[in-house]
Amino acid sequence: MRSFVPNEGYSEASGVPVPQALRTVLVNGGGGFLGSHICERLLQRGHRVICLDNFSTGRRANVDHLASNTRFHIVEHDVRQPFDIDASLIFNFASPASPPDYQRDPVGTLLTNVLGAVNTLDCARKTGAIVVQSSTSEVYGDPIHSPQHESYCGNVNQIGPRGCYDEGKRSAETLFFDYHRTYGVDIKVGRIFNTYGPRMRLDDGRVVSNFIVQALRNADLTIYGDGQQTRSFCYVDDLIEGFLRFSAAGNACNGPINLGNPAEMTVRRLAEIIRDLTNSRSRIVHLPAVTDDPRQRRPDISRAMAELDWQPRIGLETGLARTVDYFDGLLAGTEKAEVV
Repeated sequence: MRSFVPNEGYSEASGVPVPQALRTVLVNGGGGFLGSHICERLLQRGHRVICLDNFSTGRRANVDHLASNTRFHIVEHDVRQPFDIDASLIFNFASPASPPDYQRDPVGTLLTNVLGAVNTLDCARKTGAIVVQSSTSEVYGDPIHSPQHESYCGNVNQIGPRGCYDEGKRSAETLFFDYHRTYGVDIKVGRIFNTYGPRMRLDDGRVVSNFIVQALRNADLTIYGDGQQTRSFCYVDDLIEGFLRFSAAGNACNGPINLGNPAEMTVRRLAEIIRDLTNSRSRIVHLPAVTDDPRQRRPDISRAMAELDWQPRIGLETGLARTVDYFDGLLAGTEKAEVV
C-alpha cells in the first residue's frame, strides 16, 4: 500500500501555518488532460496538491511547469493498487478517457475504474476526505432521450467495445453511492460531457484534437459515419470551474450532476468550424461509423445551474482558437524535433 503523509497546515517554505480554508488535495490522474488543470487551479488557490498518476495516458509534461512549486508533489502509482494518502479532498480523475486509449486495454480500463474507485473510497473512508468522482456522459450510452438529465438511466451496450469504459464508470458511480450510504463517505459525482482545450494529446483520438491536428497539417478531416451525430463541447476552464464549485458545495450536494455545455452541434459542423479557424486546405472525408458511437450528446445542466450557480462561459470559437494555438505550438515543436 502506497503511503504519503503531507505536512498539512504548514508552509514548507516558512513553517507558517496555512489558513484552515486551504488544504491538502489528492488528484488521482493528475498528469492527465483534466487532472493537470485541476492541479494547477488548486495550486493557484494556495492548496497543497498531490498528483497521483502512473502516467499510462497522462504525461509528465502536463505538470512539469508545476514541479518547482513546493506545495506540489508527484506520487507515481497505479490506482488499481491500494494507497494510503492523508488528504482532506480527493479528485478521482484516473482513467483512460478516449476510445483508442480505453479500448487498447479494455480489461485494464474496467479495473482502473472499479478498483480505482474502491481504493479511492477506502482512502477517503480512513481520512474523512471529501471525494469527487469524474464520471462521464458515457453512462447514458446512446441516449433515447435528449437532453440527458441526471435521472435518465441510459441506453448502454454492456458487451460492446465501449462497455469497458461505460460500465466501468457506471460501476464506479454505484460504488460511490454505496460507500456514501453504507459508510457515510462524503462523495460528489460529476458527469463530464465532451471537454477540450490545451494539454490534450496529439494522438488521443478525441474528435476535437483529431480535427485540429489534421487541419493544421492540411490532411483530410476524417468523420466516422455521416457526421450528423451531435456533441456538446465544453472548454476545459469552464469544466474545471464547475468541479471546483462542486467540491466546495455542501455535503447534501452529492450529484450525480452533469457538467458540460448544452450547446449541441453536429460533428460535421465542428469539422467545418475548425477548418475555417485554421485556414486549412483539408478535405472532409467520411469513414465507416464506429460501433456503439452515440448519435446524440446534450447535457441538461439545470441541476448545476441551480446547485452550483454554474454554466459554461467560454464560447466555442474562443475556446477552439486557444486550443488551435496550443496544438500549433505543439506540432511546431514536434516537427522541429523530428527534423533534428
